[in-house]
Amino acid sequence: MTKKESVNFIINTLYKIYPEIPIPLDHKDPYTLLIAVLLSAQSTDVRVNQITPLLFEVADNPYDMIKLSVEDIRDIIRPVGLSPMKSKGIHGLSHILIDKHDGKVPQSFEALEELPAVGHKTASVVMSQAFGVPAFPVDTHIHRLMYRWNLSNGKNVVQTEKDAKRLFPKELWNELHLQIIWYGRQYSPARGWDLEKDIITKTIGRKSVLNAYYKAKKS
Repeated sequence: MTKKESVNFIINTLYKIYPEIPIPLDHKDPYTLLIAVLLSAQSTDVRVNQITPLLFEVADNPYDMIKLSVEDIRDIIRPVGLSPMKSKGIHGLSHILIDKHDGKVPQSFEALEELPAVGHKTASVVMSQAFGVPAFPVDTHIHRLMYRWNLSNGKNVVQTEKDAKRLFPKELWNELHLQIIWYGRQYSPARGWDLEKDIITKTIGRKSVLNAYYKAKKS
């Protein structure tokens, strides 16, 4: 298959498997999404979805959040990991949203990335899922699959994002990045990978990846 044929095969397969695309992180507005995405760094969506109801019951907007101390926030979010950094980030960005943005989440990559503990991936998720702006947030699943599918060299997430944006149509980015995440979790995980169930990689995967898989199966 040519690269273009591979891309079309991926798109068609993903839309067959995921015609409806669930949003991984529970939220009700841009602010709660921002906090949930921030909490998801080096944690699982399942764990975050267990903790955010406890946090949002106390504070689901920046005005209530700054009434809590950093220690209060840390005590609630401790199970998601990296709680010292994340609690400072949540408290700090809530102050900035009030002081600079009238308590609202800004609708630009630049303004979002200026907030404490908010990197490019978090900003991309918020822009995509809260505001519908085309973005292609790259998480570990997308990074892994773009390499397995021979669409990126796997060197770093910055390059992976550039390659994804170059190869996939812009109008599909917001749905496609979620479809790839779900597919990676269900059919092409890092551990416990069964290539027979992974129709996309089995069909268009990088030869070295496929050879390594079959070699490992034999040993």
